[in-house]
Amino acid sequence: MKKKILLIITGPTAVGKTDFAIEVASALKTEIISADSRQIYKELRIGTARPTDEQLLKVPHHFIACCSIHEYYNASIYEEAVINLLKQLFRNNDIVILTGGSGLYIDAVCFGIDDLPTIDPKIRQELSERLKIEGLEVLRNELRQIDPIYCQSADLANPKRVLKALEVYTMTHRPYSSFLTRKAKKRDFEPVFVVLDLPRNELHQRINRRVDQMIQAGLVEEARSLFPFRHLNALNTVGYKELFDYLDGKFELDDAIELIKRNTRRYARRQLTWFRKYNDALWLNPNEMDKLFAFLKNISIV
Repeated sequence: MKKKILLIITGPTAVGKTDFAIEVASALKTEIISADSRQIYKELRIGTARPTDEQLLKVPHHFIACCSIHEYYNASIYEEAVINLLKQLFRNNDIVILTGGSGLYIDAVCFGIDDLPTIDPKIRQELSERLKIEGLEVLRNELRQIDPIYCQSADLANPKRVLKALEVYTMTHRPYSSFLTRKAKKRDFEPVFVVLDLPRNELHQRINRRVDQMIQAGLVEEARSLFPFRHLNALNTVGYKELFDYLDGKFELDDAIELIKRNTRRYARRQLTWFRKYNDALWLNPNEMDKLFAFLKNISIV
């Protein structure tokens, strides 16, 4: 039986993954699964750089605008849904493309994610309220007492990570770290990693230009329409957080835009750090598509 290949095309934000993946998918006559943890939300169009309607028509896409910001969604739910979809897509395709910049979502599909308990919505709501009232530092200190092992490696500046660990402990009375076995799950496909990258100056210019284009396309108006829901986890993301602060009167608009650019550049740097752990990945400039096809041919994929 010919092996099934999941071709992962990833890279930092604004590097050009969408156009690259569409061109590759067109050449291979296959379909694309999005690995972007924010493009799944139908309400977030401009601020997530979602593919345009024209781009979506070129190649079948999955997991774009498929749920609402009001629905609970995480990497575990995504993993299960993508694995089920891949079983169908591999019936007609030897290669399927997974593209996006959310490393946790990519890892969940390729290696699996630890099975965590389902959290009671009341517990999630109570902890969210505590975060708003007591602040992140109080919850961080609580987590340090409960689960010092997790705190050694966790991004404690990320409220989502802190809340998740506290939710699990509150639900089970077991530290979150005790659930993190990090054992890779067996998959019926072989992942092949391609990381797109650019020189820092060029990438930063692309990021700055994209933010300007988003503002021109109506990102401020989109943020204003979402402002009543700013407490939702789906909106705890670069581009929206800064504009919510502007709408709250904390910043001038020009300052908020500069913060979006700065925070997006920092996010890109964190993404690149994550992708460097893919030891066998092929790193490419987005203009080097010919090298990708030569690589695929050499490993007998095409």
